[in-house]
Amino acid sequence: MTARRRKPLRIALIGWGAINRHVVRLLSQSAVARDVAIAAIGLRSPDCAQGIPAGAALLTDPQQLAGLDLDIVAEAAGQPAVAAWGESALRHAGLFAVTSAGALADTTLLDRLIAVADANGSQLVVTPGALAGIDALAAASALPLDEVVHGIVKPPAAWRGTPAESLVALDDLTEPVSFFTGSAREAAQCFPQNANVAVISALAGIGLERTRVELVADPGITANCHRLSARGAFGRLSVTIENRPLADNPKSSEMAALSLVRVIGNRVSPLCR
Repeated sequence: MTARRRKPLRIALIGWGAINRHVVRLLSQSAVARDVAIAAIGLRSPDCAQGIPAGAALLTDPQQLAGLDLDIVAEAAGQPAVAAWGESALRHAGLFAVTSAGALADTTLLDRLIAVADANGSQLVVTPGALAGIDALAAASALPLDEVVHGIVKPPAAWRGTPAESLVALDDLTEPVSFFTGSAREAAQCFPQNANVAVISALAGIGLERTRVELVADPGITANCHRLSARGAFGRLSVTIENRPLADNPKSSEMAALSLVRVIGNRVSPLCR
C-alpha cells in the first residue's frame, strides 16, 4: 500500500525577529519538516528581511496575504502587528496564531477579530507563550471557576524601564517584593512589556477583569517565573514554570518559540499533543 503524502502546510510568519527565526530553525529540525512550507514573511519594512527563508515571499502590506493559499499566519512581531495583520490573516488563512497576546486586552480589537474569524470560518489562536498549564485552565473553565491568580516573578533587572522603578527600589532589594496586584487588564496596560502574558491566562480562564495578577521582583532568581493557580468546581490547579531566555533575545523566552512550533506541528502531525 502506498503511503499518502499530505500537501505541505503553507505558513506566513509576521515578524522576523528572534522568535520567528528560532521557529524556522526548530521546524527545519523537527519530524514535520517536510510537511511545512514557509510561504511568506510579513514585515513593516524590507530593510528587516535579511536571512529570510529561501522561496518565501516578502510582504509589507497585510493585503498581500491574499492569493497565497495560506493555512496559517503566525505573528511574533509585537502588539501593533496583531491589529495591523489580524483581519487580513483571518480572511486569507484558516488560522491566525498570536504570540503578542497583550494586544487582545483591547476588547474592541478582540471582538473585531473574533467577528472576522466567525465570518470567514477561520480561527484566532492564542498560543500559550511562556506559560504552562493553560490547556488545563481552559478545560477547567467549562465549569465555574472561583479564582485565577497569575504571579509573575522576575529578577529586579527585568523590571527596569517600567513603572516598577517608581514603586520599589530595585537596586536595593535583598528579598522578594510584591509591587503590584490588580486585574490582568490593569497589569497588561501598566506593564505592557512584562505582564501582557497575563492576557493569555485571562482568556483561558475567567477573563481580564476577574483574573488577579501579582508582580514580584526577586533578587534571588535569574529566570523569569510564572506561577499560575486556580480553584473552582473542577478542583485546584497550581503550576510554576521557570523560563530560559531566548539566546538571540533575552527579553523573549525559549518557550514562546516552542509554543508556536507546537501549534504548527499539531496541524500536520499524525499525533496531536
